[in-house]
Amino acid sequence: MTKNDNVLPETPARFDWMSQAPEVFKALLRLDTAAKQGLPDSLVNLIKIRASQLNQCAFCLDMHSKDALAAGETPERLLQLNAWSESKHFYTAMEVAAIELTDAVTFLANGFVPDELYNRVTKVLGEEKMVKVISVIVAINAFNRFGVSSRMVPGHYTPGGTH
Repeated sequence: MTKNDNVLPETPARFDWMSQAPEVFKALLRLDTAAKQGLPDSLVNLIKIRASQLNQCAFCLDMHSKDALAAGETPERLLQLNAWSESKHFYTAMEVAAIELTDAVTFLANGFVPDELYNRVTKVLGEEKMVKVISVIVAINAFNRFGVSSRMVPGHYTPGGTH
């Protein structure tokens, strides 16, 4: 970010949850590592960015967008992700299925993932990959909740780091 006199100052984080609950942080890192095994990094990044958009976690959006770009993701696909349902042609069938599932699992307002969505996603991903995708969604949602609760400050993450 460039220095600009018109830019508002950063709001400091409320607390450093990672140092206050290091065992919880380590457990979430282990969950994240296990969840993404066998999934393409590009798919994992899209899931994490999409959930972070839905949860309005600025820190995680900053982190995972930078990770995705560093891994070769195109800015165009990242910019279209918030409007994915109108921009499906930017993504593979597997990515669209994972993004749809991310939306459904992140917003459980109806208390469940609809059967129609489950059946469609399972056909595209297969049951084993679907479970992995759900695991990634669960992990990033947990990180998002800590991020928004503690108001982690975006803008300082460097790819290759950790949460």
